[in-house]
Amino acid sequence: MADRPALRPLYDERRAGPVSEALTLRQRVFAHIDPAARNIEGLSFFNKIVVLVVLGASLAAILQTEPALARAYGRDFFWIEISAGTFFAVEYVLRLWTAPDHFPDMTAARARIKFATSPLGLLDLLIIVSIFSPMIFEEAAILRVLRVMRILALARLTRFSLALRYLISAVHERRYDLLITLGFAGFLMLFGATSLYWLEGEIQPDAFGSIPRALWWAVITLTTVGYGDVSPVTPEGKMVAGAVALAGIALVALPTGILAAAFSDGMQRRREELKSQSEPDA
Repeated sequence: MADRPALRPLYDERRAGPVSEALTLRQRVFAHIDPAARNIEGLSFFNKIVVLVVLGASLAAILQTEPALARAYGRDFFWIEISAGTFFAVEYVLRLWTAPDHFPDMTAARARIKFATSPLGLLDLLIIVSIFSPMIFEEAAILRVLRVMRILALARLTRFSLALRYLISAVHERRYDLLITLGFAGFLMLFGATSLYWLEGEIQPDAFGSIPRALWWAVITLTTVGYGDVSPVTPEGKMVAGAVALAGIALVALPTGILAAAFSDGMQRRREELKSQSEPDA
């Protein structure tokens, strides 16, 4: 991600196998829990377990929303939650402890504060709170919200996915291009809604009686979804609708091309980095 400094890998499994004995205990732990500490593709054994726990906990949270399953397997779901929550809590403590190795230019205290206040650190803490809070709160609405929030655990997988990290980086790098595309889409939606309001506001007041009402039609037409619940009936309105629909095809292709190019550039840089790291050992 954009705010993560480039880390020097702590060890090379292709050459050294296990973590070098010259490393401290904290560095050994960091090398196993943070993918940035490895200079080869793939996850460590510990992170593979994290992925499995994340998927299992998320699946349990999804299945528990079915009342019949919740009644039949309520106790099983409870122990799955406790086990996953305990695992996530231990992992959070380990990441907090090894934060100075992730931010080597900072003091230990500042590095741990930076991790705790980072988006992924806050997400980790939020998931832990969402798992254990239902044992404290008894109000039903709060319980429903907290249970749904546990599905956010899936977002933690971005930490381990190189492709997702490069996708996020691609969005950040091309954010101005994407904003221009978004601005053009907003203008086109407003133009279409205003045109239909002017052309068919009196004919179909429920659908086009105001610009906000007509915006619903503009959104589903511009995105080429076309539910069919609202449509123009006048020749002029149909002409505007056709123009908006055709422009929508181009607007869908523009951000796709921008992101694909940025993603390809990022992966190419990654391949060049791996090549440069392996050349001294050749």
